[in-house]
Amino acid sequence: MATVHKETERTYAGALDHPLSAERLPRVAGVRTGGTERLDAVYFDTPDLRLLRRGVTLRRRTGGHDAGWHLKTPGEDGSRTESRLPLADGSAAHLPPELLARTALDTRGRPVAPVVHLRTRRDLTLLVDEEGNTLAELARDTVSARVLGGAPPAPGPGPAPGAVDWVETEVELVDGGAGLLDAVEAELHRGGLDRAAQQSKLGHALAGRLPDGADADGWARPAASGPAERPAKSGSVGEALTAYLRVQAAALRTLDPAVRLDEADSVHRMRVHVRRLRSALAAHRRILDRTATDPLDHELRWFGKVLGRARDAEVITGRLGGQAEDLPPEGHPAETAARIRTWSGARYREAHRAAVRAMDGRRYFDLLDAVERLAERPPLKGRAARGRAEARRMLDRQRRRTARRLDQALEMAPGPRRDERLHRARKAAKRARYAAESVTPFAGRPAARLRKRAKGIQQPLGAHQDGVLGERALAGMAAAGPPDDRSAFGLGIMYARQRADAARQVKQAARARRRLAG
Repeated sequence: MATVHKETERTYAGALDHPLSAERLPRVAGVRTGGTERLDAVYFDTPDLRLLRRGVTLRRRTGGHDAGWHLKTPGEDGSRTESRLPLADGSAAHLPPELLARTALDTRGRPVAPVVHLRTRRDLTLLVDEEGNTLAELARDTVSARVLGGAPPAPGPGPAPGAVDWVETEVELVDGGAGLLDAVEAELHRGGLDRAAQQSKLGHALAGRLPDGADADGWARPAASGPAERPAKSGSVGEALTAYLRVQAAALRTLDPAVRLDEADSVHRMRVHVRRLRSALAAHRRILDRTATDPLDHELRWFGKVLGRARDAEVITGRLGGQAEDLPPEGHPAETAARIRTWSGARYREAHRAAVRAMDGRRYFDLLDAVERLAERPPLKGRAARGRAEARRMLDRQRRRTARRLDQALEMAPGPRRDERLHRARKAAKRARYAAESVTPFAGRPAARLRKRAKGIQQPLGAHQDGVLGERALAGMAAAGPPDDRSAFGLGIMYARQRADAARQVKQAARARRRLAG
């Protein structure tokens, strides 16, 4: 697994012709020579430089103290997150699978190849405090870059590969703060240095080869969906919804590599954000252009189902595996727990592989593009300019919808039909909860109150639904097992126990329903 750390650095064109003084630098007690390194790095990208356009760099470095594979991704605050792997995890011809997973969303499934070979002589200067701790590093980099055949051709006549040399100064914080970075920049300005037009060496080497629409740092923003969209009015329900959608879209991007790498709870978290997006679109349908949002909701529903198959297997493993360990001796707890984990584990692995296959497909990438466009500028209608009163009307509709569905379920006799109605009520409560989240704190106490009370319905009904799924899973395991399986009796005991708390869970939801009206 890659080691990950956050770095804050700035790059300046050229280098000082005199030593840097510590006199005007906060907390800096001395300036020390850090030695010289010779670095050799090959950068990788798609033929159309999709990584660079996103501000992402992927390289294999030899030489220096940080030799290895490096993946750098931009943060919202101007910092960059760097993931590192040892050279042994890949080769000149094959990139580490983990880094390919971490860049899949940006490459959109396109092949990755070497685009630039960089050789750098790095002369380091360390800014240290009174205890000798390094606050920041200044690197005077003398760079020689050779553009490789994997890069797009330069405009105009001549062969695509080429060479370019330059000198730059890179400043990276270690234990210092942002104030130190600003103070160093002021000193460099006094010495005649300005920030480099390209903040990455790869961007410098490929300047002039970036596709149209990329800015100075290579970043290409998602295009707006169309001329009919309008920016959200300040202080409006549309503004609150826009902010919420942007949080959910960012979460999907962040969780993409986590799901691909099968990190703990990542499938569940991504599925929750998909549901939050769907809930927001449904709850706010009166202020949105549904001709634009209904097709997106259809695709979000598809992807939620893809994730749901893996999530259901996860729930079964956690719920039933733990219950099996508490069986009496005659239920053979060890054998029963092993049987459950083998059965559900196989289904989880199959479902996870199917989810990753879907995430490698055009349909998924188109979905994420559509979510980004939605978050950038939602298709708001005129009533989106209204204030808290509009948000509170939306909350009241969600409250009444949840109450109506739960009342219908509670009137029915126990059985499969009521189970289905309770499940529908649970989904309504979840939508109400997420709808309330989308306008909190904009709508004030009504939103916070509905969020809490809807959760009070959702949770016991969720436990009830887990019991329904548990029954089905246990019946499937028993039917698939051999007649002499020692775990069969344990599976039967557990089947009988799945609904032991059903009446209590329904009563708890009914009590929460009465509070919902208050």
